[in-house]
Amino acid sequence: MINKYLEEYTPSYTLAFYRIGFGALMCYSIIRFWYKGWIEELYIKPEFHFSYYGFEWAKPIGEYTYLIFLLCFIASFFVMIGFKYRASIFLFFLSFTYIELMDKTTYLNHYYFISILSFLLIFLPANATFSIDNILNNKKFRNIPKWNVDALKLIITIVYLYAGIAKMNSDWLFEAMPLKIWLQSKYDLPLIGGNLLQMSWVHFAMSWGGMLYDISIPFLLIINRTRIIAFLLVIFFHVFTLILFPIGMFPHIMIFSSMVFFSSDFHKKIINKLKDLLMKIGIKKKSNKTKIVELYKTPRSKLSLTLVTSFFIIQALLPFRYQMYPGELFWHEQGYRFSWRVMLIEKIGYTNFKIKNPKTGTSFMVDSSEFLTPFQLKQMSFQPDFILEFAHYLGKKYSTKNNSVEVYADSFVALNGRPSKRFIDPDTNLYKEKESFRNKTWILPLEDEIKGI
Repeated sequence: MINKYLEEYTPSYTLAFYRIGFGALMCYSIIRFWYKGWIEELYIKPEFHFSYYGFEWAKPIGEYTYLIFLLCFIASFFVMIGFKYRASIFLFFLSFTYIELMDKTTYLNHYYFISILSFLLIFLPANATFSIDNILNNKKFRNIPKWNVDALKLIITIVYLYAGIAKMNSDWLFEAMPLKIWLQSKYDLPLIGGNLLQMSWVHFAMSWGGMLYDISIPFLLIINRTRIIAFLLVIFFHVFTLILFPIGMFPHIMIFSSMVFFSSDFHKKIINKLKDLLMKIGIKKKSNKTKIVELYKTPRSKLSLTLVTSFFIIQALLPFRYQMYPGELFWHEQGYRFSWRVMLIEKIGYTNFKIKNPKTGTSFMVDSSEFLTPFQLKQMSFQPDFILEFAHYLGKKYSTKNNSVEVYADSFVALNGRPSKRFIDPDTNLYKEKESFRNKTWILPLEDEIKGI
C-alpha cells in the first residue's frame, strides 16, 4: 500500500506556486527586518547574546552580520524565481537558521516554522515547472510525486494540530488565561477595545474558539466541500490576530501556506496568470525549446524518503519531550520551545543577581541593565535557561585566576495572573550549575497544577 502511494503523481503547479509565494514572503520579511533597524538593535548593539544549548558558536559577527542577511535575501529571491533551486533553498535554510541561532532572545514559533519548512523544501522539486532552472536545463516536468505536496500539507497540519492540543489546558479553557490579560489591555482599539474586549464571555469564547480552530482547520482545508469556508476562517482568524497582537509575519505565512490545500488546477490558473503578466511586460517569451517531461523521478529517492520520514518522526515526537521533566511545564519551560505552544503563557519576572566572594564573604548586587538590552532583560527575567546563561556570563566577568566568585539569583515570577512567587533557589550558586538536558532542580516548584496535555 505504501509503495502504491509512493508511485502516485500530481501536477507540479502546486510546488511551483508555493515556491514563488514562500520566496516572495521571505524577501519581504528580510527587507522589513532590515528596514526597521532590527539587525543593529538585536544583533550588533548588544554586548551579550543568549545562545541555544549546543549552538553557543552561532554568534553575530559585528557589522558583517548584515552580509548574512544579504545572503539570506539573495537566496530567498533565487528560490522565488527558481534559479539554482536546490543550492538556493539549502543556502536559505543555512543562513536563516543561523540568524535564528545567533540570539535565543528573538525565538518565535514562526521563525522555527520557516527553518524546518525550508529544510523540508530542500527535498522537494519546487523548481519542476515555471522556474529559471527550466530555461537553463531546457526541461520542465509536468507531474511530481504526490507525497511531495502531501509533505507540505502534513507539516502545516502538525503546526495547527499541536497548537490546538497545547491549548487543551485548564488555564486556557477554564480561566481564559492569558487571553484575559492581553485582551483587557487592548482598551484603546477602535470599536471593540473599550467595551467588547473587556467582557469575560469574549475572553472565554476566544479561548475555546482558538482551540477549536487549531484542531479542526487542517481537516476542513483537506475536505473539498469545506475548503472555501475554511480558507475564509483562516483569513479572518489571522487578520484578527494580527490586529490584536504584534506577531509579525506569522499571519501572512499561515494564510499563504493554507493555500497549498487547494487543488492543482487552482495553482495552475495562478501560474498561467503570472506567465501572461510576464509576457505582457516582455520578461518571458513563449518558447518551444523546453522539453516537457511527463514524470519527475526523485534522485536518490530512498535517501530522500528516509530523511523526510525521519524529519516527520522528530517533528511528531519533539513536542512531547517535556514529559521527561517533573513539575509544571509553563513554569519551568523545560521542553517548551519547538513544540507549537503558541501564546499560552504570560509571565512577568524580576531577577537580580548577587556576586559573592567566597574568600572574603563580601557580596554586591549587579545592575543587569548594564549588560543587557531592555528586551533581553525582560526575556531573561522569567526564563531559567536565560538566567543560568547570564549567571555564567557574570561569573566569568567577575572571577579572577585566583578566585572564582559565586553567583546567586533573587528571582520572582508571576504566571498567567497568579501572584508572584520565588522562582529560583536563592541558595544555589548558579555559576556551578551546568546547562544540560537534565532537570534543573534549582527551579523552585509552582505548587499549582495546570491540567492538560
